Amino acid sequence: MTPDGRRVSFQRVEDFSPPRWPGREHPRQIHLDVMVTDLDESEPLVLRLGCDVARGLAKPIGFRVYADPAGHPFCLVTN
Repeated sequence: MTPDGRRVSFQRVEDFSPPRWPGREHPRQIHLDVMVTDLDESEPLVLRLGCDVARGLAKPIGFRVYADPAGHPFCLVTN
C-alpha cells in the first residue's frame, strides 16, 4: 500500500485458464500498463522475469505489449 492508500491486490483462482492474446476463446481478465522511462532498458528486465513479447505486433512507438508467465497481457508505456 502506498502512503496515499493505493494498492493492488491479487487472488488465486481455482481451475484457472490463462488468457491468450490476441484471442477471444480465453479472454483476458485485466490489462495493466506499467509506466517506464525507457522501453529498451525495461524490456530485458521483464524478459528475465519470465514474461514474453506479445506475438503479432511490431515494436510500436511509446508502448510494448508482453504477457506475464501466466499469460496475462500488460504494456510497458513511456510518456
